[in-house]
Amino acid sequence: MSALPAGSPNRRDRLRAETVQEIKDTARRVLVQRGVDGLSLRAVAREMGMTAPALYRYFSSRENLVENIVVDLYDELCAELGQAVDAARPATPPVQLLAASRAFRRWATTRRAEFGLLFGSAGDGLLPDVSAPADAPETPVQEAAGRFGGVFGGLVAAIYLERPFPTPAEKDLDPALRAQLVAWCRTLPVELPIGAMRVFLSCWIRLYGMVCMEVFGHLKFALDDAESLFEDELRQLAELLGVADAYATVERA
Repeated sequence: MSALPAGSPNRRDRLRAETVQEIKDTARRVLVQRGVDGLSLRAVAREMGMTAPALYRYFSSRENLVENIVVDLYDELCAELGQAVDAARPATPPVQLLAASRAFRRWATTRRAEFGLLFGSAGDGLLPDVSAPADAPETPVQEAAGRFGGVFGGLVAAIYLERPFPTPAEKDLDPALRAQLVAWCRTLPVELPIGAMRVFLSCWIRLYGMVCMEVFGHLKFALDDAESLFEDELRQLAELLGVADAYATVERA
């Protein structure tokens, strides 16, 4: 019998990995069906036909299980954004940004419970703050959140480097805001003017805020279907970034 290739997992490791994945899949179903309050190791164990103490061999606590689910959700979301970016035609940063924005809304509106865990109040008290001191090691959740933010940040940076959009002068920014932007920009892989990062924040606030309000039902007082408003916001963001032509020439996905 031939030996296993060096570094390949043995049967015990494979079985453990399969069990871990089954636990996470089951926990996600419980999350969707019952919300965060209904997500407990006991509930997951009951769904799997296991005992709660048996789950502690795989996850040390409910919080540890939730953190693992969150990392998987960020990875799933990033994969969907990446697919949208790769499929965008023409393959230019403005068109890719529009595609990623629509993919973000599509993921959020079809996975509301998961979105609430990542971006809403559902994860309060369960997850570590995604912000951290500059000298502190990143947690897996912070790393996953960083990968997600890097999709939009990277595309906006690419737009600015190809076709600089109008930005406020650094001297015109509030000193407290300017100091925070300077500190933030030191952590980024691409050096951009402080004013460009101020514009990026404005764009993200509008995009994220629009999606949050739709997912959590805060636009129902005025709109039954918020897609047209979302598209209008995208058009205005394209104007803010100086790429209105990209929005005008690309058919809506």
